[in-house]
Amino acid sequence: MVYKLALDWTPNINHIGFFVGKEKNFFKDYGIELLINSPERDNYKYSPAKQIELGISDFGLTPTESVISFRTKNNPFKLIAVAALFQSDISAIVVTDDSGIKSPKDLDGKSYASYGARYEDLIVKQLIKNDGGLGDINISYPNRLGVWDTVSNKTFDSTWIFMNWEGIEKPNFNFFKLSDYDIPYSYSPLIVCSEKLINTNKIDVENFLKATKKSYMYCLNNVDESIKVLYNYLPKNDKKINLRSSLNLSKRYFGNSRNFGKINYNVFLNFFNWLKENGVESKMLNPKDFYVELNF
Repeated sequence: MVYKLALDWTPNINHIGFFVGKEKNFFKDYGIELLINSPERDNYKYSPAKQIELGISDFGLTPTESVISFRTKNNPFKLIAVAALFQSDISAIVVTDDSGIKSPKDLDGKSYASYGARYEDLIVKQLIKNDGGLGDINISYPNRLGVWDTVSNKTFDSTWIFMNWEGIEKPNFNFFKLSDYDIPYSYSPLIVCSEKLINTNKIDVENFLKATKKSYMYCLNNVDESIKVLYNYLPKNDKKINLRSSLNLSKRYFGNSRNFGKINYNVFLNFFNWLKENGVESKMLNPKDFYVELNF
């Protein structure tokens, strides 16, 4: 059976298992012909969640916020999380090392390059407030695939990045993790699909997850081979990133054979509580409405 996976970004270390698993035929071993849709294909015209809603892709990588957005919009779409790629948050807000910005409160009056994701701007403003600032930051929305470049070339002062990717490219930059400032951010990315797919092809969904788990565990135990595979899929500008360092940092976040992909109810609950307590959501969300536990 052919299944399409929509990546949340251009190929990077977060996606290594999918590319290695495809090359090693791990997905085929589970009866799955995996096709990978990367966002540069359409310049991010459709998010992974939207691709699933439109039938362009079957699976996608999205932050928790996308699952909330699609399940609670005016015309709801039953997007559901089936696995977490990382067991804890590996992202951070970043500024250049020579910006003079030493902590989040220094971002008052500065600029932020936003991806336009749900809650993103509010989270960044709250980050500043939690550090004693006003949350008075100027937010702009550049081309999504070019957001990182606008900070590295100093067009804007800050943005949100993955520590195991952009953080490896620019290790001397200053990074502010949300958890250090009392923001219990949830999973990003999650592996998601439609509830309809689970209802009609549950075994295939579980086999997709089993192949994914096998692929990522293989990467962790076969570093040299795996980074060589990933290198061939990287955009030209990313080929300079130290893939060994990137994978080494990622390892503890991917988890192990016992907990890879597992979604912790309390991670959702803590984030949903935070959204309610800070007035971001008017009512309390139930974590069990947003993910399903499957056998893999």
